Amino acid sequence: MTGCTSVPSEKENVNDVIIALEKHALELWNNGDPDGFIELSSDDVVYFDPAFTNKFEGKKALEEYYNTIRGKIKIDVYKMIDPTVQVSVDTAVLTYDYEAHRDGQVFRMHCTEVYKSDSSDQWKIIHTHWSFAQPL
Repeated sequence: MTGCTSVPSEKENVNDVIIALEKHALELWNNGDPDGFIELSSDDVVYFDPAFTNKFEGKKALEEYYNTIRGKIKIDVYKMIDPTVQVSVDTAVLTYDYEAHRDGQVFRMHCTEVYKSDSSDQWKIIHTHWSFAQPL
């Protein structure tokens, strides 16, 4: 058949949307602006970071933390490596490796974000988990 194209499935569209949202937030983050992640976070977000003993619970607590580092992060180059999105009804789980190049050094972390579609059909992060990647 000539001219035959396949229409992307709803799942493929969700995958593209989730990855685009995350990439936009990372672009801001890598220039010291946490607002992309703040805007994406739900009011009841839970956030794990290996730099802290305890998790952050709620958007307000996360925003307070982010504001302490606002303007202090500058990543020269980054990669979102092998992003995978798993979709189920109104939930999407994004996993990827994050590689950041800064001041001649390379840092690598694992990230898991759980997104949930809210009542206005906007995707919001309800759970974030960062962990250090072990060097090979």
